Order: sequence, then structure tokens, then C-alpha cells
Amino acid sequence: MTQRKMDLREVSDPHVLRAMEAVQRHLFVPEEYQADAYADHPLPIGYDQTISQPYMVALMTELLELKETDKVLEIGTGSGYQAAILSLLAGEVYTLERIPELAEAARQRLEELGYANVHVHLGDGYNGWPEHAPYDAIILTCAAEDIPPPLLDQLKDGGRLIAPVGASGWSQSLVLLRKEGPKFTRREIAGVVFVPLRRGTAGAHRHTDEWGGGNEL
Repeated sequence: MTQRKMDLREVSDPHVLRAMEAVQRHLFVPEEYQADAYADHPLPIGYDQTISQPYMVALMTELLELKETDKVLEIGTGSGYQAAILSLLAGEVYTLERIPELAEAARQRLEELGYANVHVHLGDGYNGWPEHAPYDAIILTCAAEDIPPPLLDQLKDGGRLIAPVGASGWSQSLVLLRKEGPKFTRREIAGVVFVPLRRGTAGAHRHTDEWGGGNEL
């Protein structure tokens, strides 16, 4: 039987904690990893991608300070788990995935589970989704060496953006930006390791369980 106890450490926002409890993480991981679905570490989901550790999902979500009317952009849909959490806290969630197989699987999964306010799109996360901008909050679940300028442009005045920033490897930093008119305030949260943000959309992939990164503190 799947153990649904998660280590969320200092995360304290009751709305975030309720969302983490409500979303069944084992439904967002491959069957062979479901026994570990609630352990506090990332898991492979194929195509060299991972589902983030529960604590990291909760922390990044809490830092966005979401309101139920907010419009959120997510870069890196993956299995759809982070989008499902966001959907319980925000009004609309727009999520981009560059790998066709992951995008379609996430779209079907989220639809079947009833997350009607999540909109999945196959596209290049670097360029964001300008058709629905501006966004109250933007979250990157993959690491960029620098925050893509199109994402900064698509953030609403007063909006928040959270992202792992840095080259692939062990030197990334979780960064929280807040837009204040033409300027941004920047707060360094913690050292992290995420899979890299890649440009463009991917072609057909051979399924693999090899994976090159996690996202643990």
C-alpha cells in the first residue's frame, strides 16, 4: 500500500498543505515507482525527466503566494503533478511541455482527474505562452542559466516568478523574483539541482528511465 506521509519541513501555508494532501502523487509517476511516490525525493518519469520531490513542490508553490483568482504559467509540465497542485490554489494554470509524449500524457491525466482549470500546451518554454499573458505568477520546474526575457515580459506588475537558475550540475540556486514596475527584486532561496531548460520542442523519443538530475535541497 502506498504510504502518503510527506516530509514538508518548514512549509506552513495551510492552503498549500491542503493541496499537497489532496493531490495523489502516485497517480503522476510510472507504475514501477508508485511504492516510492510519497518519499521525499524526485522520481524518473521517462525521457530523462523527473517529478520533483514533494518538499520542493510545496516550497516553490508557497513562495508564489497564490490567490484563487491568479493566472499561473508553468514551464515544464512533466507528469502534471505541479500543475495539479497549482490548480487547487489559482484560477487558471497554463503549462508548457516540450516533449510531445509527456505533454499528451499529462493532458489526458489531468483531464481524467478533473483538473479542468489546467491548460497543457506543447511548446518552447523559453518563449512562454504570450497569448494568455500577463501572469500573476510564473514557475519554472527546469533550470535556466538566466531567466528568459520573454518570461519576464509576460509577468504582471506585482507578479512573482520562481525558478532554479544556473548551469546544469550542482551550482543552481532557487530564485524568487517580484516585478515592481520596470524593476525586479531578487531573493536567493536555496541551492538546488534541476534538469535543464531546453529550447524548442522535441521529436519522438525512445522511452528511457535514465535520468540526469533531481531537485533536492
